[in-house]
Amino acid sequence: MVLILRLVHIISGVFWVGSVLFATVMLMPSIRAVGPSGAAIMSELVRRRMPLIMMGSAILTIGAGIWLMMILSGGAPGVWMQSSTGRAFGIGGGLAILALVLGMAVNAPTAGRMSAIGATAAKRGGPPTADEVAELQRLQSRMANASIVVALLLLVATGVMAVARYLP
Repeated sequence: MVLILRLVHIISGVFWVGSVLFATVMLMPSIRAVGPSGAAIMSELVRRRMPLIMMGSAILTIGAGIWLMMILSGGAPGVWMQSSTGRAFGIGGGLAILALVLGMAVNAPTAGRMSAIGATAAKRGGPPTADEVAELQRLQSRMANASIVVALLLLVATGVMAVARYLP
């Protein structure tokens, strides 16, 4: 069971962190650079369920991590958390959970709103209105800022967990 949980935790975690880093470093700046037409890209990503897939990988990662912690702690996580390894895994897990909550509370609704604006403009058959462009710019800025925080949280969480077993 531990091997399966580790595989799920690591593979879904790699996907989650990689997706967040790609979106934060490459995708979002590109969408911002193309201006109002970036709403069509957001709409397509939402149609393809990118936010749901990323959220699903995050939930798998965290769920498998909690289950692993329960197994590895021998059912006594309080005692295990007193060790350097336990504390490191706990800190990494806490940061990952915080990243998930922030992503769900800020980025998911923001992406949905951007997608809706893009869909409205597409139905009209023209570019977004001036008000829609202003709203898109505000939403893009909000998402970019939250994505940077989420990416940093996940990078620190990944780094802490990568070295946790080797701490004295």
